[in-house]
Amino acid sequence: MRAAVWYKAKDVRVEEREVPELQTNEVKVRVAWTGICGSDLHEYLHGPLTVPVDEPDPLTKQTAPLTLGHEFSAVVEETGVNVSRVKKGDRVVINPLITYGNKDPHLDIYDGFNFIGLGRDGGFADYVVLDEKHLYMLPEGLTLEEGALVEPSAVSVQALKEGNFQAGQTVGVYGAGPIGLLTVLAAKAQGASTIVVYDISEARLEKAKELGATYVVNSADQDPVEVTKELVAEGFDVTIEAAGVEATVNQAIHTTKKRGIVVIVSLISNPIKITPMDLIGSGVVITSSAAYEPDVYKKTIDLIATGKMDVKQAVTKHISLENIVTEGFEALTKDKSEVKILVELSGEK
Repeated sequence: MRAAVWYKAKDVRVEEREVPELQTNEVKVRVAWTGICGSDLHEYLHGPLTVPVDEPDPLTKQTAPLTLGHEFSAVVEETGVNVSRVKKGDRVVINPLITYGNKDPHLDIYDGFNFIGLGRDGGFADYVVLDEKHLYMLPEGLTLEEGALVEPSAVSVQALKEGNFQAGQTVGVYGAGPIGLLTVLAAKAQGASTIVVYDISEARLEKAKELGATYVVNSADQDPVEVTKELVAEGFDVTIEAAGVEATVNQAIHTTKKRGIVVIVSLISNPIKITPMDLIGSGVVITSSAAYEPDVYKKTIDLIATGKMDVKQAVTKHISLENIVTEGFEALTKDKSEVKILVELSGEK
């Protein structure tokens, strides 16, 4: 089968690989579509970050080289003898989160985790073999293409949950990349009264407006703190930081209302500076989010299936697996008008 395999930074190769042998509790799926995530791009540009290299991942026991891709939908091709939840021909979306299985779902995602496609072989391949627990049935009327957008959408839905978001509240979003834009859709779907998006890319801000942002602000031209005073005088109830730089973290703090919540959902690998008195004087709470609880994953499927989140709007391009480096990773690096790129495997609808 074809697979896009990560060897090291700037070295992802599309090559032939054997399909793993099917175990009794596993399912072989035929991948339809796989989205390129920001974490895939980070691994391509700067890895290894999450990909295990020097020693096996404690959860997956695998090391690089490995196949990337954790945002994918598929059709069941074959099932192990002990599989009971799905059958051949079922259309499924994959929850790629791998955890130790802590019985408390609120703690499980913070008890050590990795992902299919980052800690072990993933969805930039014709076939994937995985435990049936990772599969969710795709509702009637929801396309496999939309299914490939469930995983990143779940990140946004979880981030709003971490911010204790309630219908009628105001939301600020720093960073109009894929997660920031999907947060716009998630906030709109759940009844946000006002959504303001900050970025320095006019193309991405235009996309944010298209997806339902109430206002967009180019932070290169306007001071976010001053503009927010005019748009949302008291500050935001919930602010999502999805840009991942020191300046935006501090801007998020300063544009959140007293006792409001800032949720950091970006991957910030280097130390940054904040002023604790900014929190002490305002009561603003900083929390974070990276993965998602099982109920949030299911809720996300429902939001998309009922049409409340039109995730197709976030897709800017479809490409073939063979062109994943040039038209995928490199395009996302050079062209800020690109947001969510889907890689076609079987291309089934």
